[in-house]
Order: sequence, then structure tokens, then C-alpha cells
Amino acid sequence: MSNSFVLVSHALCPYVQRAAIVLHEKGVPFERRDVDLADKPDWFLRVSPLGKTPVLLAAGEAIFESAVICEYLDETTAPRLHPLDPLRRARHRSWMEFGSALLNAIAVFYNAPDDAALLRAAADIHRRLRQVEEVLHAPPYFDGERFGIVDAVFAPVFRYLDVFERIGDFGLLAGLARVQAWRAARVGTQWAHAGRGDGNENSGR
Repeated sequence: MSNSFVLVSHALCPYVQRAAIVLHEKGVPFERRDVDLADKPDWFLRVSPLGKTPVLLAAGEAIFESAVICEYLDETTAPRLHPLDPLRRARHRSWMEFGSALLNAIAVFYNAPDDAALLRAAADIHRRLRQVEEVLHAPPYFDGERFGIVDAVFAPVFRYLDVFERIGDFGLLAGLARVQAWRAARVGTQWAHAGRGDGNENSGR
């Protein structure tokens, strides 16, 4: 399989960050090609039926949706990031979906129209992160010593938390020691640096 990949991106897209982190963790070379989502070029609309990023160009085909891209990369490049055991792999995929829902909750937070809505959104994020806390039992990553795609999926969540903490104390991680440790595990790794920017509502998933 040729490793000649082009990742069509938007600089602020959290879903692009997922695919970029997987590529970096695997050590797979790729070209990153950013597009202006406010003025989408015709070539981009031809390869992205939904008009969203990310899109992976591979072997003459265009693959869209970040989860699909990550799965394709894991099936075609080494090392494998998903668990080999089918049940563990399904568990990881379930929590990847949870991570996408958490990003949606974060979008509600940063688009809150007033303080009351902001506090409600913060409480919702904390509730969801507490659900994550309850399933983290094998540090440093989601499921032990090996980095997985599920870790890449949650990385943009942690990047948002970095930004929010610079703005104020919203209590998003209050009392969540295991989530905080998981977040800290990314320091100095590829998944801390592969993404650029902190999110954009026009990006894909």
C-alpha cells in the first residue's frame, strides 16, 4: 500500500486533528492541504460531498468522515492502533462515538449566548466527562499502555479544555483525577502537537 496520502484540512477543524494524530502516531508521511471553508473551491466540493473536512486522498480515492479515515489508516498502515480483540475494539469504537458527542457539547459551550447557557453547557460537559472517568482504569491511555485511535479521538477535546482553562475556571475537570491523568499523558507526544487550532463549527466529523 502506497503511503502517498493527502489530508485535506481546515486549520481549525478538530476532526482533522484526529486523522492527523493517527498519521503522526503511525509515522506515515502525508501532505496537508488546507482549504478555506468560507470559500470552498470546486475541486474540494468534488472530493467532499458534504463540503466538510477532513478528506483523505489515497490511491485516487477520496475518503471522508474522520472515523472512516482513521479506520482505513489503521487497516492499511502499521502499527495497528485498534485492539485486535473484537470486543475491546468495539468498546473503543463505542467511546469514539461518545467523544464525538462530547465535541458537540463543547460546541454548545463555546457558542453559549449568555452566562446562564454557559453554566448549563459547562455542567453538561462535566457530566459527560464524569462518565468517561468511570471507565478509565488502565492508565496512561484510555485502555492501558498502548495509544489507540480512541485516544486520538479525545485529543481535540483536551485541546479545547486547554483553551477554556486559559479563559477561566469552569470546573470542567473538577474531581476527575483519571481524566486529568489521561489528558496529561499526551504531553510531549505526537497527539499533543499534530492538530492545529482549536475548532470550527464549519468543519466535519
